[in-house]
Amino acid sequence: MLTPLNLDLIQQSLGTRDGLMELAAILGCFFIGWVVDRRVRIGGGRESRVARIGAGSVNRLIFPLTTLILLLVVRSVLHRWHLPIFFPIAIPLVIALALIRLCVYALRNLFGVRSTAPTSERAVSFTIWGALLLYYVGVLQEIAGSLEETTLPLGKTNVSLLDLGRDGIVVILALILSLWLSGLIEQRLLRMSHLDNNVRVVMAKLFRALLILIGMLIALSFVGIDLTVLSVFGGAIGVGIGLGLQKLASNYIAGFTILLDRSIRVGDMITVDNRFGVVSKVTSRYVVVRGLDGVEAIVPNETLVTTTVLNHSYTNREIRIGLPVQISYDSDLDLAMKLMEQVALSEPRTLRTASIVPLVQVLGFADNGINLELAVWINDPENGQGNLKSALNVGIWKVFQANGIKIPFPQREVRLLGTGSAGTENGPSEGAPQSNRSG
Repeated sequence: MLTPLNLDLIQQSLGTRDGLMELAAILGCFFIGWVVDRRVRIGGGRESRVARIGAGSVNRLIFPLTTLILLLVVRSVLHRWHLPIFFPIAIPLVIALALIRLCVYALRNLFGVRSTAPTSERAVSFTIWGALLLYYVGVLQEIAGSLEETTLPLGKTNVSLLDLGRDGIVVILALILSLWLSGLIEQRLLRMSHLDNNVRVVMAKLFRALLILIGMLIALSFVGIDLTVLSVFGGAIGVGIGLGLQKLASNYIAGFTILLDRSIRVGDMITVDNRFGVVSKVTSRYVVVRGLDGVEAIVPNETLVTTTVLNHSYTNREIRIGLPVQISYDSDLDLAMKLMEQVALSEPRTLRTASIVPLVQVLGFADNGINLELAVWINDPENGQGNLKSALNVGIWKVFQANGIKIPFPQREVRLLGTGSAGTENGPSEGAPQSNRSG
């Protein structure tokens, strides 16, 4: 399909009717491909179903694939009348465009949107376009011949650099296609709102791993590597897991267990290993717990499976907050309890339902005063508890000051019991011990 450019033949074809018709047919194929791309992606003013399904993957290939199919069909029709001159030039261009978009998509899918991504994308584009240009002018054939003559001894066989490069390209293309298909499936799964989020994540990860494995096996068999050799590597991996990778393997197994049984989900408020916070990320190896102070703890999945985890929002997000308060014995107990309830009801975060209302309880009678507890319920624990406790304490202090309710402080009453001096008229104090002396 790829042939060096023959400038003389191209110039002669431009002066003939068949050459101009062929060139017009190629331009028409490109125009139709552009129109199809616009219609499918925009869909007459609204996003089409194909565009929604293939966002970020299929959309990049609509134009080159449509144009390539049209070029192949038109070339097969025109081949009956004359030998195509411009099609061997146009078809590789479209293939190169599709290959560039696939490689760019794979880079973004692997490494995400980072500062180095634009540089990598430009490097891929320049490499592919440069290789195609060198092939057209006939230089790439000479380079390929030199690489084929240069061999490397691998065991009992000699492998040329050209074969190594070709095999590497096949493996990379297989990996790119696997990532492309897995991206399609992942985007489709994430749109299934009727499935639980953890189930969608597990299925997406399993499909990605399975497609990458299948793609690599197909690529290795295509380049001529016996797949039975992989049994040696499989045994080595098993020994490695048995000797030194138990923790890593157990974390991955525990991660899939957590994702499948849905015991911990993103957004849950949990307490694990003396850490309290919101689950911000769940992966196959660890869980990120973001504390209310902004510190993020990376907790291995094995810890979540083998230890007790307090999930404050497993069935619902309602949690109870207890606020201890002590009043003096000479204060009005009923008034103090009523004022505390009013302060709790004045806070917007306090729940007020038929079954959940602020409640004040008498816990007991202490040395210095009466111990009370104000219990309130909230359903937004991620917004913090310390700020709510502070607001309630300030409110209680203000209403107590306005209504004469005293908050006691530790007091001690000391009584000195004195005795009369010897030789005075006063006898021994009442209740003082008498000393008995004998003989």
